[in-house]
Amino acid sequence: MTAALRIFTQVARSAALVRVVAAYALFIITEYAVWIAMLVYAYAHGGATQAGLIALAQLLPAAVVAPVAAALADRHPPVLVLAGGYVAQALGTAGTAVAILSGAAPFFAYAGAVFASAAVSLTRPAQAVVVPALTVDVNELTATNALIGWIESVSIMVAGALVGVTLAVWSVGYVFAIAAVLLAGAIVLVSPLRARQPGRGTGGGSVLAHVADGFGEVYRSPPARLLVGMLAAEDVVVGALDVLFVVVAIDLLEAGQAWAGYLNTAYGAGGVLLGSLGALFVGRRLGPVIAVSAVLLGVMLAATSLTSDRAVVVALLALVGGSRALFEVATRTLLQRAVAAEMVARVFGLAEGLNMAGLAVGSLLASALVALGGDRVALAGVAAVLPLVVVVKGRLLTRIDQHAQVPVVEISLLRSIPLFRVLPGPSLEGLARALQRVQYPPGAVLMREGAEGDRYYAVADGTVEISQAGRCIARLGRGTGLGEIALLRGGPRTATATAETPVTAYALDRESFLTAVNGHVPTLRSATHIVQDQLEQDHRRRDPS
Repeated sequence: MTAALRIFTQVARSAALVRVVAAYALFIITEYAVWIAMLVYAYAHGGATQAGLIALAQLLPAAVVAPVAAALADRHPPVLVLAGGYVAQALGTAGTAVAILSGAAPFFAYAGAVFASAAVSLTRPAQAVVVPALTVDVNELTATNALIGWIESVSIMVAGALVGVTLAVWSVGYVFAIAAVLLAGAIVLVSPLRARQPGRGTGGGSVLAHVADGFGEVYRSPPARLLVGMLAAEDVVVGALDVLFVVVAIDLLEAGQAWAGYLNTAYGAGGVLLGSLGALFVGRRLGPVIAVSAVLLGVMLAATSLTSDRAVVVALLALVGGSRALFEVATRTLLQRAVAAEMVARVFGLAEGLNMAGLAVGSLLASALVALGGDRVALAGVAAVLPLVVVVKGRLLTRIDQHAQVPVVEISLLRSIPLFRVLPGPSLEGLARALQRVQYPPGAVLMREGAEGDRYYAVADGTVEISQAGRCIARLGRGTGLGEIALLRGGPRTATATAETPVTAYALDRESFLTAVNGHVPTLRSATHIVQDQLEQDHRRRDPS
């Protein structure tokens, strides 16, 4: 609670950041709420086939707009792009609300939803530029990103509940009306802001080359081909589930449209709860985890076709969401292990690029299966996707898992350092892969007081003397780290670190360090305590009174 209050206080000091974070919360709620609501509306007017086609119609323009949106956010005032995205979404959502509530032809409602969905692609790239432009130091940036992570997780579940309650009390058109009002609030929040304009981004050629490198790496590498393909298959299942939640709520449970929202909430909650088990994956073989989670997902989803008990279906879909989360974490971690370190970012970029395509294919698959065999056949068919992939490619998956490099020594070292002790498993392993082994003879300087901080050091062997103004204040050995103050506070080094004996250490670049601390609230809390304690000790040394 204390760490959470500290993060809220840090962000609250900046009125501009409060506005951006609040607007983003409204955006996340509306993004997920209108997606669920449009599927409910389309299903009511044309069944699963029409719902799938409308999902596809929303996804494809968004996929096309996404790279353009990233370029706009890189080349133009970021607040203008962010506000423009909110305005476009509000107009499309409001248009959909008017069309539905006035009883106009469904085409007009669909057109508004497609327009709003395409505009969503403007928001996240602009948000990624606006936040650093408005922060004054690394601590503020770290706190803001941590708060945004919390808000996104909570807002997704709030969206499902919002849809459920609104459909139970009113009708689907009011979901869009409420969303339009929320987006209007986001526009009001961000419009007065002013942020530094970034430098011009890379040209189109370099972006294309970046994408081409990702395709080339995946094409040449059987492990990358399989694992990226498995992530794409997972996206197909997720896209199909968006449609099937509506089918289950209305046809199988006969519970009404509101239950489409409740089922989404149960699915999301299961992902949050079971996804936390990813910490157990550190340093372990992941092939069995991928196989078991894929089979579990399939079995639980198939089981929903055999019952009409609402409580049982909620429980089953929570397990589906949890097993899907475990499958994704394990597959991404194994992909990170199996691909050359210098190509990881590009391969993951390609995997993200296939996300929209997978969701679109899944929407069509669900619609086609419902049309061909009915609701229960559709559930069983989608349930078979990931288990089938695991059965067909099980041997290759096992070989990849056995040959993938696991940085056991580096993981053990990071685990011994209090700062990283609570870091989630996949993040800890990714951080271990980013470490660079360095050696220093006695007398060598690892970092100098007053210099710019660019790296964090984890001591694996030997003794490091820490001094301030030429006076020794500490000696550090294995299982200790140094250099975090300058990285977290964005200032100069506060002390000099010198190898007293031959020293073996692992260096971590500034970006990797901040990304790890930035992305996990308990780790941020630990880092904040460590920095505060060290600064208080420095103050007492300078002013003993």
